[in-house]
Amino acid sequence: MVLEPNFVLSWVFLCIAATVSSTLFFFRKKHHRFISKKIQKTKKLPPGEMGLPWIGETMEFYKAQKSNRVFEDFVNPRIIKHGNILKTKIMGSPTIVVNGAEANRLILSNEFSLVVSSWPSSSVQLMGMNCIMAKQGEKHRVLRGIVANSLSYNGLESIVPKLCDTVKFYLETEWRGKKEISLYRSAKALTFTVVFECLYGIKVELGMLEIFEKVLDGVFAMPVEFPYSKFARAKKARLEIETFLVAKVRDKRREMEEEAEKPNTTTLFSRLIEELIKGLITEEEVVDNMVLLVFAAHDTTSYAMAMTFKMLAQHPTCRDTLLQEHVRIKANKGEGEHLTVDDVKRMKYSWQVVRETMRLSPPIFGSFRKAVADIDYGGFTIPKGWKILWTTYGTHYNPEIFQDPMSFDPTRFDKPIQAYTYLPFGGGPRLCAGHQLAKISILVFLHFVMTNYDWSLVYPDETISMDPLPFPTLGMPIKISSKES
Repeated sequence: MVLEPNFVLSWVFLCIAATVSSTLFFFRKKHHRFISKKIQKTKKLPPGEMGLPWIGETMEFYKAQKSNRVFEDFVNPRIIKHGNILKTKIMGSPTIVVNGAEANRLILSNEFSLVVSSWPSSSVQLMGMNCIMAKQGEKHRVLRGIVANSLSYNGLESIVPKLCDTVKFYLETEWRGKKEISLYRSAKALTFTVVFECLYGIKVELGMLEIFEKVLDGVFAMPVEFPYSKFARAKKARLEIETFLVAKVRDKRREMEEEAEKPNTTTLFSRLIEELIKGLITEEEVVDNMVLLVFAAHDTTSYAMAMTFKMLAQHPTCRDTLLQEHVRIKANKGEGEHLTVDDVKRMKYSWQVVRETMRLSPPIFGSFRKAVADIDYGGFTIPKGWKILWTTYGTHYNPEIFQDPMSFDPTRFDKPIQAYTYLPFGGGPRLCAGHQLAKISILVFLHFVMTNYDWSLVYPDETISMDPLPFPTLGMPIKISSKES
């Protein structure tokens, strides 16, 4: 078996870390105890274990992450042992793990005042220092407002016809005549095309997706630029993308400045350029946020699409109910007539199915924050400077919130859901700005597949891996046949 250089490097660093930790254990142990006692004299820390010196419990965390069982194998056993707030050490950082709706509310609603988002250095470098992910306070509010307004229901209304055409063209060119396809791979290619062609008005060229995926491969890699490492390859691909997008931004700006009438700002790209012309944002902010949106939509939306089909395959009654909803909508459309936002709103049961899928299989397991002040919660202190980890699963799998939580029941969303208990898109000021785009994209894709194809899973029991986002291990192949035949 040939090992990827990045894999070898990871083990080399792990071995070095273990050796250094063992060598310095005696000295660091005394220092660690001194620091811990000093903190505990002034602050009551939550219970928990900090693991090995320096490494902490990173190895256990990564092992659970690789098998997509961060909550089941890492977080939940510690919650059972220590309670809903506990301390650990992950990736060299002392970390507080919190669990429950109130903890979610505290952390997510107090962005900028008590906590700030905490992303790996590799993520920030590859997405860009000027994207909303890396911005704080007022600058974040301005940039997010531009993106969120363009991606709201009202903002997306004008692109729904284009979205329909994009999905239909993709299915016509990539699915027709085939007996088996990779659903996950198809969903990734489609979401990439939707962002570029529907939101940016930029035609997807041959090889573009592969270049972007090289960047995405390095987003959570170790930020070292050794030859052949994931991060080095990602940085090289990022430069290529930046060169391409800068040229597009400058062409679009020139075009809009030369227009005699008011520029057409119906797309996100046009809106960003309009704000650039006004001097409210910079060229770097335009480019970095374009890159970020591709990343945000690419793996998360495609995973939700794929898992929705898996749930439908496992629950034929739900599948039949969903199909009838789409058949009724199609029956009310004329030949060649596009879907509208109102049609998407009528897909109520379909959206319940998608929501229930994301409850059981959220595209993100949670995220890290960093405390910018001492936080008193649950009788303990979260010290300033410590990382904080919240998880979606902590409430998604809670039987006190969702009855019989491991069963698939879309109708549970007939009733309002308690705030900060259902968080597939995060919450608070960092709520995913593209969540409405994700909703419309998934439902439109469902509509055209369900009304035009019969399909079945090739591997009904396919496992889910994580690296670092979840994905079907085999790409979720499905057998397909056109309903027309």
